[in-house]
Amino acid sequence: MNRILIIEDNEDLAIGLRNNLEIEGYDVLTAATGTAGVQQTREFDPDLILLDLMLPEMDGFEVLRTLRENGNSAPVLILTARGEEVDKVTGLRLGADDYVTKPFGLMELLARVEALLRRTTVPGPDDDTTARETLQIGTIEICPGSRSVRRDGKIVDLAPKEFDLLLELVRRKGAVVSRLELMKKVWGHSSVVVSRTVDTHIAELRRKLEKDSAYPELIITVRKAGYRIGDNR
Repeated sequence: MNRILIIEDNEDLAIGLRNNLEIEGYDVLTAATGTAGVQQTREFDPDLILLDLMLPEMDGFEVLRTLRENGNSAPVLILTARGEEVDKVTGLRLGADDYVTKPFGLMELLARVEALLRRTTVPGPDDDTTARETLQIGTIEICPGSRSVRRDGKIVDLAPKEFDLLLELVRRKGAVVSRLELMKKVWGHSSVVVSRTVDTHIAELRRKLEKDSAYPELIITVRKAGYRIGDNR
């Protein structure tokens, strides 16, 4: 049974989310402050964290920064009433994997939770071939089994969704992939309301992997179509 920690100071929302997630079969715990959330993360060891940004004691950004600095790699889905692009980008750069803006639909949230948990499942013993697979794009080396990426031989720290997005593009071998298709494949949903999620993650991948993110050679934008991997193999 997957464990989910909800860090949310709105008691009604937290209880509602907990009840619905428990109905879906998840083991759920809640925390009402940022400090309590960090503590519960250590004790509960969740498989997924739902994190509000506006929290007492420690805000969501500080909680996320603390978790990642302490080596916690559990996927984080940000719940926020903020609509500004800069908040979303900040969250992603600190290590969040996805976000929803309040008010959000329950079905959309459940789909994202399921997709995040599915994408971060550790390969089992039957996945030996995948574990040994290595993909090379220019100076970028990708190992799906260990979910690791190296650039010029050095490890690059990618968020889970950044890794999934890169892998999806690489496995298309230069074919153009639309934003809608990437939303379906990587995030498990196709809401046009959050289509900018793809662009934000692409920007982060370019920042971490390109020699010059202003002139990308690895991840190419195809105007009015989507994205593709460059030919620098």
